[in-house]
This record gives sequence, C-alpha cells and structure tokens, in this order.
Amino acid sequence: MKSLSSEETKEPTRTVSSMEDETRRPYRLGIALSGGGARGFAHAGALKAIEEAGLKPDIIAGVSAGAVAAVLYAAGIPADEIMPRFSKKFSDYCKLSIREGDGLFSLTKMKKFLVANTGVENLEDLGIPTYIGVTDFDRGVPAVFSSGPLGERVCASCSIPIVFRPVRIDGVNYVDGGVLRNLPAWTIRDKCHRLIGINCSPLTNYRYKKSLFDVAMRTYNLMAKSNQEADMAMCDLVIKTPELAKYQVFNLKDIQKVYLSGYAAAHRAIKDWIAADPEVQKILTEKRP
Repeated sequence: MKSLSSEETKEPTRTVSSMEDETRRPYRLGIALSGGGARGFAHAGALKAIEEAGLKPDIIAGVSAGAVAAVLYAAGIPADEIMPRFSKKFSDYCKLSIREGDGLFSLTKMKKFLVANTGVENLEDLGIPTYIGVTDFDRGVPAVFSSGPLGERVCASCSIPIVFRPVRIDGVNYVDGGVLRNLPAWTIRDKCHRLIGINCSPLTNYRYKKSLFDVAMRTYNLMAKSNQEADMAMCDLVIKTPELAKYQVFNLKDIQKVYLSGYAAAHRAIKDWIAADPEVQKILTEKRP
C-alpha cells in the first residue's frame, strides 16, 4: 500500500533525464479510468473502441466506477460484456441500508459481485497489473492499492463520503479516490511508455435538488472536476466525454447511451492518436510478450 501527498504525486517536467527514464518503464501502454458512477459505463465503450483499434493495455488503473471497470477488464472479461454483467447488478448496490451503518447505501453486495465475476481474491492475481486509487481519509492524502483483497480495495475506491461509509483497511479509513485524484494517471505514469486517460466525469449540468444526497453528489462532482487537471496533463491521450454531463451518477435508464458515448469518443480520439504518434504505431506492430 502506498500513500502519497499531493506534492509527491505531481508529474515532473519532462527533462532530458526523465525522457531517458521512459526507456526503462516496464510497460508499453497504460490506461487510467476516472470515477463517474453510472457514467462509468462509458469506460466499457471506450475500452471496446481501444480494443478494436488493436491496442490492449499492459497495465491499468481505476478510481471508483473506473476501478470496477479496471478489475473486470483485467480479469479477462471482454469490454462489451462489462456493461451487461454489471448493469444487471448495479441497482442492487443502491439499496438503502442506514440500519447497517453503511451510510445511505451498502457496498456489501458489490464486494461479492466483484470477487465472483473476476474469479480472484487478490488484485495481484489479475491478468493485468491493476492499480486502485483511493483516498486516505485519516491523513487526507491520495493512496493506491496494487495488491491485497480485491473486493475490499475496489469498494474503498467507490466509497463516496456521506453516501457510503469509509472502508477500514489495516486500521486506516479509506474513501472514494475521486475525492482527491479522480483520474489515477499518477499511479502508473512512471510505469508505461504511453498512457491513455479516460475521463467520464464532466461537471453535471442538471438542476440538482437540495436534499442531503443531491448536495453530497454535487460536492463530489465539483471536487472531481477540480482535481483532474494535473492527471490529465500526465496522459499522452485524454479521452473526454463532455456529453455525459447530462446523465446523473446513479441513473441507470440511459446506460446504453452512456456506453455508446464512451465508444464514440474513444473511436474518434484513438484514430487520430495512432496516426500522429510513432510510439503507438510501434506498440501496434510489436508482438505482445
């Protein structure tokens, strides 16, 4: 488990020495997936488009909804199967459970779903190295998991404050990684030659109510918007989905449209990126180890 302050997670200026360091990065292509609730279904569409372009990540990172997509993909589930598998169960994870002491909603069923569908107990057993961004709620710093119980780590990354109870791991309380770093580029930037960031958390533009839940979600959206800029700057390509702003975080009725938006955005961006970047062309032509 690694916990870093904001100062330590800033991307350094690309000096000559840092460019030389790129040759020692062990992975060719990395993908970082942002948080976004139900809008995270856009990740499945984006991953599908990336696959169709002939690219496959050697390392992957995720926060919140992006963490769910990351572990399912790293477990070998095809991108076009992630949405139907998870959408059937998503509403179950939004059941009120105040009596259980889990905030407004419970993550117990999600933990079971993740273990059952990935087929592994621990992050390090996934087919692709996977990094899960979280927030150390006690110290107030971003942190990352790359090993240990998969369900517990991902649920910590999904634990939006007020909505969910913090997840306690080894005596430390963790909450949603999006509170401080919603796009986990910082967790794998120094490990891969090229990094794609997928941002499915544009600021929501719907008229929100003044209930506790809606205020909590609006606060989360504002935090995510403000803390993504540094991580987007670390990426070689950022796939943005501004059209997702009209969809609410826990609204399932438009998830097919969300999926297709992610696919379309990635399809457009990837085509131009491959044409412009010789390193990406090299990744496409090289055989995977």
